[in-house]
Amino acid sequence: MVRLISIGSGYRPITLGVMQFQQLQYFVAVAETRHFTRAAELVHVAQPSLSQQIRSLERELGADLFLRARGNITLTDAGEALLPLARRILADADTARQEVQELAHLRSGRVRLGATPSLCTGLLPDVLRAFHDRYPGIRLMIEEGGSHDLVRELARGALDLALVVLPLPAPAPALTTVELLREDLVVVSSPDARRPGRGRTVRIADLEGERMVMFRHGYDLRELTVAACRAEGFEPDFAVEGGEMDAVLGFVRAGLGVAVVPDMVARRAGGDLRVTPLARPGLSRTIALAHRSDVAPPRAARELQRMLLR
Repeated sequence: MVRLISIGSGYRPITLGVMQFQQLQYFVAVAETRHFTRAAELVHVAQPSLSQQIRSLERELGADLFLRARGNITLTDAGEALLPLARRILADADTARQEVQELAHLRSGRVRLGATPSLCTGLLPDVLRAFHDRYPGIRLMIEEGGSHDLVRELARGALDLALVVLPLPAPAPALTTVELLREDLVVVSSPDARRPGRGRTVRIADLEGERMVMFRHGYDLRELTVAACRAEGFEPDFAVEGGEMDAVLGFVRAGLGVAVVPDMVARRAGGDLRVTPLARPGLSRTIALAHRSDVAPPRAARELQRMLLR
């Protein structure tokens, strides 16, 4: 296999055989640990052997990849250019290995799925239980994160699939997305607290002056809620901010304030929360299933994709 990797001002063909893949693994390990000895321990090789392979890779590329000062290892410009490419090559190779090793009837393998914490709480438990019952030999590896983080992990090959909120953050890499569902958002509060608004529904404008429990920065629900409040002409008043979904629900139960969450999450949270729908037109968000456009998901991931979309 030959790839053209741009280092400096030109392109240099590199034949990625067994040793070359090892060199890329060693290079990534050093880049991530910024320490040759710790990198060697990470990849289970003697430190002199790792250093020799790094030097061999640098000779092949015709460029230094690291600036080596006593106690301080940093990437050169060439190293910075190579790092995302090396990570992607290694991730693609690992995906290919998993695909080949899967047995014909999906008795082994893995699926790396990313999802926002609210979807991990609301949508995924039942789907993953059905998938596990059907394919008990498939390992399910779940990564929780915001859509921005999940898109980045998809792009670098660290995930097979991800459930993300549309529209994708710009600039988005080349991903294939299929709309999965549209979630309505509701207001949750402690049963002992005064109900926001005056009727069976609550308007966004009724949240002005309400103490709110808010998610951390970068969280899709935070951005959506804050934008809706500003569209009504006010800034939300945060009693607590910075939590993930479980923490936010816990703070609401404790009576610290109200929060805007997906209806699916609120219904699964139990009867210790008051759930109030938003008055029309309300708020909603669109969830899509995404994967890289240039690489087909492994077979086990495609089966989970089929179960999510049906």
